[in-house]
Amino acid sequence: MSFSPQLITLGKYLAGEFDNQQQALAEPVWYVHLRLWQRPVELFTEDSITLFAEQANIVNLDRPYRQRILRLMPSQSEASLQVQYYMPKNPSALIGAGRDPNLLKTLTPDQLELLPGCILQVTQQEVAVNQHKFIATPPTDTRCTFTYQGNLVQVALGFEITHTELHTYDKGIDQVTGKATWGAIVGPYCYTKREQY
Repeated sequence: MSFSPQLITLGKYLAGEFDNQQQALAEPVWYVHLRLWQRPVELFTEDSITLFAEQANIVNLDRPYRQRILRLMPSQSEASLQVQYYMPKNPSALIGAGRDPNLLKTLTPDQLELLPGCILQVTQQEVAVNQHKFIATPPTDTRCTFTYQGNLVQVALGFEITHTELHTYDKGIDQVTGKATWGAIVGPYCYTKREQY
Protein backbone atom coordinates (compact mmCIF):
# COMPACT_ATOMS: atom_id res chain seq x y z
CA MET A 1 0.00 0.00 0.00
CA SER A 2 1.29 3.47 -0.79
CA PHE A 3 1.02 5.96 2.04
CA SER A 4 -0.35 9.47 1.70
CA PRO A 5 2.12 12.38 1.89
CA GLN A 6 0.40 13.48 5.13
CA LEU A 7 0.96 10.08 6.78
CA ILE A 8 4.61 10.00 5.68
CA THR A 9 5.17 13.53 7.00
CA LEU A 10 3.52 12.76 10.35
CA GLY A 11 5.69 9.66 10.73
CA LYS A 12 8.83 11.62 9.88
CA TYR A 13 7.96 14.39 12.36
CA LEU A 14 7.24 11.93 15.20
CA ALA A 15 10.29 9.70 14.65
CA GLY A 16 13.28 10.90 16.61
CA GLU A 17 14.87 11.66 19.93
CA PHE A 18 13.40 14.58 21.87
CA ASP A 19 13.94 16.37 25.16
CA ASN A 20 12.32 19.22 27.08
CA GLN A 21 15.51 20.69 28.57
CA GLN A 22 14.56 24.33 27.98
CA GLN A 23 11.16 23.90 29.63
CA ALA A 24 12.55 21.92 32.57
CA LEU A 25 15.18 24.61 33.27
CA ALA A 26 12.61 27.41 33.02
CA GLU A 27 9.93 25.69 35.16
CA PRO A 28 11.55 22.95 37.26
CA VAL A 29 8.66 22.88 39.74
CA TRP A 30 6.22 21.73 37.05
CA TYR A 31 8.35 19.90 34.48
CA VAL A 32 10.86 17.10 34.92
CA HIS A 33 13.68 17.06 32.36
CA LEU A 34 12.77 14.13 30.10
CA ARG A 35 14.28 12.35 27.13
CA LEU A 36 11.77 10.80 24.71
CA TRP A 37 12.59 8.25 22.02
CA GLN A 38 10.18 7.41 19.20
CA ARG A 39 11.63 4.75 16.91
CA PRO A 40 10.09 3.33 13.72
CA VAL A 41 9.31 -0.39 13.93
CA GLU A 42 8.38 -2.84 11.18
CA LEU A 43 4.84 -3.62 12.38
CA PHE A 44 1.48 -3.23 10.59
CA THR A 45 3.38 -2.19 7.46
CA GLU A 46 0.45 -3.02 5.17
CA ASP A 47 -1.42 0.16 6.11
CA SER A 48 0.49 2.01 8.85
CA ILE A 49 3.64 3.67 10.08
CA THR A 50 4.39 2.35 13.54
CA LEU A 51 6.61 3.80 16.27
CA PHE A 52 7.91 2.45 19.56
CA ALA A 53 8.04 5.15 22.24
CA GLU A 54 9.58 5.33 25.68
CA GLN A 55 10.86 8.08 27.92
CA ALA A 56 13.24 8.57 30.82
CA ASN A 57 14.10 11.18 33.40
CA ILE A 58 17.39 12.74 32.30
CA VAL A 59 19.00 11.80 35.64
CA ASN A 60 17.91 8.15 35.22
CA LEU A 61 18.42 7.44 31.52
CA ASP A 62 19.15 3.81 32.39
CA ARG A 63 15.59 3.45 33.77
CA PRO A 64 13.24 4.36 30.92
CA TYR A 65 9.49 3.82 31.31
CA ARG A 66 6.12 4.24 29.57
CA GLN A 67 6.85 1.86 26.71
CA ARG A 68 4.10 2.09 24.09
CA ILE A 69 3.39 1.63 20.41
CA LEU A 70 1.87 4.33 18.20
CA ARG A 71 0.26 3.11 14.98
CA LEU A 72 -0.23 5.97 12.50
CA MET A 73 -2.81 5.25 9.82
CA PRO A 74 -5.54 6.72 7.63
CA SER A 75 -8.74 7.63 9.48
CA GLN A 76 -12.31 6.67 8.66
CA SER A 77 -13.64 9.91 10.17
CA GLU A 78 -13.41 13.57 9.19
CA ALA A 79 -9.80 13.70 10.39
CA SER A 80 -7.35 12.61 7.71
CA LEU A 81 -5.21 10.45 10.02
CA GLN A 82 -5.43 8.65 13.34
CA VAL A 83 -3.04 7.27 15.95
CA GLN A 84 -3.93 4.00 17.67
CA TYR A 85 -2.03 3.15 20.87
CA TYR A 86 -0.89 -0.30 21.92
CA MET A 87 0.87 -1.49 25.06
CA PRO A 88 3.52 -4.22 25.08
CA LYS A 89 2.25 -7.28 26.93
CA ASN A 90 5.70 -7.52 28.51
CA PRO A 91 7.00 -3.92 28.78
CA SER A 92 10.09 -4.97 30.76
CA ALA A 93 11.35 -6.93 27.73
CA LEU A 94 11.59 -3.66 25.81
CA ILE A 95 13.17 -1.46 28.47
CA GLY A 96 15.97 0.51 26.82
CA ALA A 97 14.78 -0.05 23.24
CA GLY A 98 14.58 3.71 22.74
CA ARG A 99 18.36 3.84 22.90
CA ASP A 100 18.96 0.31 21.61
CA PRO A 101 16.66 -0.36 18.63
CA ASN A 102 18.10 -3.89 18.28
CA LEU A 103 15.69 -4.85 21.09
CA LEU A 104 12.80 -4.10 18.70
CA LYS A 105 13.88 -6.45 15.91
CA THR A 106 11.93 -9.42 17.25
CA LEU A 107 8.79 -7.47 18.24
CA THR A 108 5.62 -8.92 16.69
CA PRO A 109 1.96 -7.81 16.76
CA ASP A 110 0.96 -10.72 19.02
CA GLN A 111 3.24 -9.25 21.73
CA LEU A 112 1.07 -6.13 21.83
CA GLU A 113 -2.21 -5.34 23.53
CA LEU A 114 -4.59 -3.13 21.55
CA LEU A 115 -5.93 -0.25 23.67
CA PRO A 116 -9.27 0.36 21.88
CA GLY A 117 -10.19 3.67 23.55
CA CYS A 118 -6.64 5.01 23.27
CA ILE A 119 -6.95 6.60 19.86
CA LEU A 120 -6.35 10.10 18.52
CA GLN A 121 -7.79 11.85 15.48
CA VAL A 122 -5.16 13.92 13.67
CA THR A 123 -5.77 17.13 11.77
CA GLN A 124 -3.18 19.06 9.82
CA GLN A 125 -2.40 22.73 9.24
CA GLU A 126 0.10 24.16 6.79
CA VAL A 127 2.29 26.63 8.70
CA ALA A 128 4.75 27.44 5.88
CA VAL A 129 5.66 26.06 2.48
CA ASN A 130 6.24 22.31 2.97
CA GLN A 131 5.92 22.66 6.76
CA HIS A 132 2.97 21.37 8.71
CA LYS A 133 1.54 21.21 12.19
CA PHE A 134 -0.35 18.09 13.20
CA ILE A 135 -2.84 18.23 16.08
CA ALA A 136 -3.91 14.94 17.65
CA THR A 137 -6.94 14.86 19.94
CA PRO A 138 -9.16 12.06 21.23
CA PRO A 139 -12.64 11.60 19.78
CA THR A 140 -15.24 13.04 22.15
CA ASP A 141 -16.88 9.68 22.85
CA THR A 142 -13.78 7.71 23.90
CA ARG A 143 -11.92 7.04 27.13
CA CYS A 144 -8.39 5.68 27.19
CA THR A 145 -8.31 3.04 29.92
CA PHE A 146 -6.19 -0.06 30.41
CA THR A 147 -4.99 -2.39 33.15
CA TYR A 148 -1.40 -1.94 34.30
CA GLN A 149 0.12 -3.98 37.15
CA GLY A 150 -3.37 -5.04 38.21
CA ASN A 151 -4.80 -1.51 38.36
CA LEU A 152 -7.26 0.14 36.00
CA VAL A 153 -5.60 3.27 34.61
CA GLN A 154 -7.22 6.15 32.74
CA VAL A 155 -5.11 8.47 30.58
CA ALA A 156 -5.96 11.58 28.57
CA LEU A 157 -3.86 11.65 25.40
CA GLY A 158 -2.97 14.32 22.86
CA PHE A 159 -0.12 16.01 21.05
CA GLU A 160 0.83 18.72 18.57
CA ILE A 161 3.90 18.38 16.39
CA THR A 162 5.87 20.34 13.80
CA HIS A 163 9.14 19.36 12.16
CA THR A 164 11.13 20.51 15.22
CA GLU A 165 8.76 20.72 18.21
CA LEU A 166 6.53 18.19 19.98
CA HIS A 167 4.00 19.21 22.61
CA THR A 168 2.43 16.34 24.55
CA TYR A 169 -0.74 16.62 26.62
CA ASP A 170 -0.73 13.11 28.14
CA LYS A 171 -1.89 12.94 31.73
CA GLY A 172 -3.18 10.39 34.20
CA ILE A 173 -6.79 10.83 35.30
CA ASP A 174 -8.25 9.95 38.69
CA GLN A 175 -11.37 7.95 37.77
CA VAL A 176 -13.24 9.09 40.88
CA THR A 177 -12.59 12.84 40.68
CA GLY A 178 -11.85 13.17 36.96
CA LYS A 179 -8.83 15.34 37.82
CA ALA A 180 -5.33 14.94 36.40
CA THR A 181 -2.85 13.30 38.77
CA TRP A 182 0.37 13.26 36.69
CA GLY A 183 1.75 14.47 33.40
CA ALA A 184 0.79 17.65 31.57
CA ILE A 185 -1.28 19.07 34.42
CA VAL A 186 -0.49 22.78 33.95
CA GLY A 187 0.23 22.62 30.23
CA PRO A 188 1.93 20.48 27.62
CA TYR A 189 5.39 19.02 27.85
CA CYS A 190 7.35 20.93 25.20
CA TYR A 191 9.99 18.81 23.49
CA THR A 192 12.60 19.79 20.93
CA LYS A 193 13.78 17.22 18.41
CA ARG A 194 17.47 16.47 18.96
CA GLU A 195 17.91 13.63 16.46
CA GLN A 196 15.92 12.41 13.47
CA TYR A 197 15.32 8.66 13.10
